[in-house]
Amino acid sequence: MIEQFINFVIRPPRAEYNPDQYLWEKEFTLAGRKYKRQDMELRNGRGHTLQCSHYVPSPFPEDTPLPCVIYCHGNSGCRADANEAAVILLPSNITVFTLDFSGSGLSDGEYVSLGWHEKEDLKVVVSYLRSNKQISRIGLWGRSMGAVTGLLFGAEDPSIAGMVLDSAFSKLFDLMMELVDVYKIRLPKFTVKVAVQYMRRVIQKKAKFDIMDLNCLQVAPKTFIPALFGHAEGDKFIQPHHSELIFKSYAGDKNMIKFDGDHNSSRPQFYYDSVSIFFYNVLHPPRVPSAYSSKLEKYYDLGDLKVGAGMDESLLYEIIAGLRTAGTDAASSSSAPPSITNTRSVSEFLSDIAPVASVIDSVIHEDSALNDDEPSQLQDKPIGQNEECCSYTSSNRESWGRCSSLGSEDEPSADCMAANNSHQMTLEVLATPMRNSQPKPSDPLKEEKKKKASTVVKKPKREKFEKLEALSQRLRLCILKRVNHRRHRSS
Repeated sequence: MIEQFINFVIRPPRAEYNPDQYLWEKEFTLAGRKYKRQDMELRNGRGHTLQCSHYVPSPFPEDTPLPCVIYCHGNSGCRADANEAAVILLPSNITVFTLDFSGSGLSDGEYVSLGWHEKEDLKVVVSYLRSNKQISRIGLWGRSMGAVTGLLFGAEDPSIAGMVLDSAFSKLFDLMMELVDVYKIRLPKFTVKVAVQYMRRVIQKKAKFDIMDLNCLQVAPKTFIPALFGHAEGDKFIQPHHSELIFKSYAGDKNMIKFDGDHNSSRPQFYYDSVSIFFYNVLHPPRVPSAYSSKLEKYYDLGDLKVGAGMDESLLYEIIAGLRTAGTDAASSSSAPPSITNTRSVSEFLSDIAPVASVIDSVIHEDSALNDDEPSQLQDKPIGQNEECCSYTSSNRESWGRCSSLGSEDEPSADCMAANNSHQMTLEVLATPMRNSQPKPSDPLKEEKKKKASTVVKKPKREKFEKLEALSQRLRLCILKRVNHRRHRSS
């Protein structure tokens, strides 16, 4: 039984997997952007080859270094555990590096050390990333053994920008004593202590480390890196009080999140949201601009909207020209319509007329100010903004994203609102809601007051609004004639 307990510590079940089957593909699309997986091999100080993967944008932004988060797996895990981290961080322009620690997964090595030798593997990875000029700041995200590894390494390298520590243990010796009670091994206390001392000598001989040296409470008071702690309330393997002890003695900026589940359960969405915000604040990823086409594909499936798709393109050009003319009339007193030729693509014209949406909004808001007592049928509102402001795809591996709501599902998050505002001018041209421009009968006394207040201004604005409305409806009907308009909801 003691031999089994020793293997439980230094030789847990090893993850064997096919990288092409369990990791992200060599090239994949996430949230409307393309990424790639770069596999590589690094060698640690003990001569073991470490199998590693780096998830980066494809193509990598020129002259713009991006931050990187190194994901550190648990004692029976592997680099496939970082699939969730890639989904969460890549849309924020944060690259993700993951590896199989020595003795785990497909890397060399016979034993694991629950963080002691793993911190040396992590040192090799950090040195490699430091030599890469495309990488700026570096963060660590560890779970279980990986959290202990990150904490031990962070105490030696204060240049790390931030750490997420999920389910770390405080002392390995205390954890081993607790597991005796958890697994109901009926032995006297003094017998257990003698057995642990015997295990200590065997582990020193086989795995070349002392279990008494694995003490996070010794390094926590000397570590000043911003840290986010996480622990499941129902964790029976590493109980929550371990993270609480580390949290109390930790010297740097810190925060703790507790959630339902056990040691190996999936983490809730609000925890991933908090991790995403934490890394965004400590790593300061740059904002890499994207083309209009990628923004449109992110929110709408445009299907076969292209030249030669069977659409009456001449009608579409006519509507676009009319919409631009109407926008010019609404924005200035000039009546000369701008010229338009068929030598440019439809997508270019759609991007050119995007500012007309703001003109439509200004006319609508001014008209609603004059008719504040009428029913608000003429208010412009982006489709589904409150329901799913930044959903990405329906794939299970893509079900976690930065723009998920942090609070109530009825209110979009701040990140979602920022993303919505950046796309709104282009999207409203394609997604102007159908409206009924005929007002309902209202009180005659109120009508007389409104006529006295706006006899000069109301009529021309109403005519401009109706003209813009008719053109936008024609544009929408023309597009939707060939396109199946839909949005994917995150699972």
